[in-house]
Amino acid sequence: MSTKLETVTIMDIPFVNKTYKDFIETVISATIDEEKQFIVTANPEIVMATRKDATYKQIVQTADYVVPDGIGIIVAAKLQKEALQERIAGFDVMTSLLEKADAHKLSCFFLGASEAVNEKAVQQIQKTYPNLIVAGRHHGYFDISDTEVQEQVIASEADLIFVALGFPKQEKWIDACMPRCPKGTFIGVGGSFDVFAGNVKRAPDFWIKWNIEWLYRLLKQPFRWKRMLPIVKFLWLIVRKKD
Repeated sequence: MSTKLETVTIMDIPFVNKTYKDFIETVISATIDEEKQFIVTANPEIVMATRKDATYKQIVQTADYVVPDGIGIIVAAKLQKEALQERIAGFDVMTSLLEKADAHKLSCFFLGASEAVNEKAVQQIQKTYPNLIVAGRHHGYFDISDTEVQEQVIASEADLIFVALGFPKQEKWIDACMPRCPKGTFIGVGGSFDVFAGNVKRAPDFWIKWNIEWLYRLLKQPFRWKRMLPIVKFLWLIVRKKD
């Protein structure tokens, strides 16, 4: 059973209120003890999606941990006068879990992205973290109602299952598969495989440190501007509720 952590609720979603370091130590301790746990890395887009999909909202609400992945979540907490300790970026969580897997020789399953991206990402991960065990991998082009992939994950007995299907598909797939597994830390990691594969470059440290990674991505990929609209609406709803 996962450790209960202090949370701050934003639009009915309970966000973990811990430092990044403390959160990672909590998760990896449970992973080593072979506990089952479900981590959602939630940004404003995900929160807004839960407002439109009741099933998805329930899945996110009942996850073991929902971490504040996105400066919009941090700003919203401050507007509510319930400040979160810090942002916990999903990509950083994945990286730390891979480091811990390498240190403790844990097994990992990598699910998602195209076959080419998945293969390249796993090859790079194996090269960077040679002591972790690759229990299996599979591309993300399948129907989540198909249980064949679930069977592969169950048979792998992986300690860590990284699911890069994008929201809400990745969380819905985890919700369906996790109860059938004897153990495993499940986490939705969005487009992280693209970063490991070298197809997408993450923002330099300066941008990450000052919580403007979103601006770096926007400058590099101007076509992403439409993805900013849910963030604007999210913060507007927070301000309106505050008033």
